[in-house]
Amino acid sequence: MWQYWCNLLVAANVGIMVFFTVVVAPTVFTALPPEWSAAYVRKFFPKYFFFLGVTTAMATTGVNGLGEQLALMVCAVVFFFSCFWLTPRVNLARDNKQSAHFKTLHWLSVGLNMAQLLTFIWLLLPGGMFV
Repeated sequence: MWQYWCNLLVAANVGIMVFFTVVVAPTVFTALPPEWSAAYVRKFFPKYFFFLGVTTAMATTGVNGLGEQLALMVCAVVFFFSCFWLTPRVNLARDNKQSAHFKTLHWLSVGLNMAQLLTFIWLLLPGGMFV
């Protein structure tokens, strides 16, 4: 039964990640003035990464396979890395007008997030973690 709930956590994480990427981010950046959208994103991302890190860590407890458990553990660690290390540095680079450094860190953040999303999808596919 717990494995079922862990499967739902991973599926919910996919939904959260896709919804933010497809709906929230484009809306925030088109509907709000730049200073407001920047303020929103700075408040949102630490909560986003922390919540996804916690739910991913919880999901590791319902995994039977070592490879799948390792994949989820890595994803959880990357969420916490993004929350506590990467996001503050992205913000600092933006504040210090270090455009090239900001772009590098921002794209690292986006790349890690997409890799995590793809990992979750892989785990949910037939033959993945919960089947």
